[in-house]
Amino acid sequence: MKYSNVHKATFIDRPNRFIAHVMLKEDGKEVIETVHVKNTGRCRELLIKGVTVYLEKSGNPDRKTGYDLIAVEKAGVGIINIDSQAPNKVVAEWLKTKGFTYIKQEYVYGGSRLDFYMEKNEEKFLMEVKGCTLEIDGVGYFPDAPTERGVKHLKELTGAVKKGYHCIIAFVIQMENIYDVKPNKTMHKEFADALHSAEEAGVEVLLLPCLVTPDELVIDDRKAGTKSGAEIV
Repeated sequence: MKYSNVHKATFIDRPNRFIAHVMLKEDGKEVIETVHVKNTGRCRELLIKGVTVYLEKSGNPDRKTGYDLIAVEKAGVGIINIDSQAPNKVVAEWLKTKGFTYIKQEYVYGGSRLDFYMEKNEEKFLMEVKGCTLEIDGVGYFPDAPTERGVKHLKELTGAVKKGYHCIIAFVIQMENIYDVKPNKTMHKEFADALHSAEEAGVEVLLLPCLVTPDELVIDDRKAGTKSGAEIV
């Protein structure tokens, strides 16, 4: 996926989950701008005063904020895309290249709305997508904040396996040179336990590393694969 009209800025602070203050150059002058943060997660290890961030300028003149904060630079890692809407968009683009005969987003199954339902030949797939932006010592971790919704989706997938669905939990790694994602037990043990139970039941864990630039996020198909080594798509 591509962004348009991307600008470089310096992060100042984040008063709440939805907005941040940044220092931005406009017409050769430095100005402090209030921007929308496209991620309600904590991102405490990323959004540190003085780091370089990237903004997409909105084309809507009626918005309260003129920019969206979409990415941040982290020392030793590079650019990390933190746009929480991006993982589903890049997966949607990627799935179109994988030979599925039918793809539906926002699919209602049981008591949940799962990200994707797909069909290929006679096989039916259910997929839930999670974006990974937390890196520790060269490994990705999820989640960076407790996610009861994530636990619910894993339990839904676990039950669906028993009904014959090919179920997938896909982690979109929104940074380069990180190829593994582990459950963040310290942050949310319930999610880690649910992920373990899902794997035991036959839910496939799909790792989707990405190529990242300030204005683009795309799945690196050469590195994509499952933890089990099974062919999914």
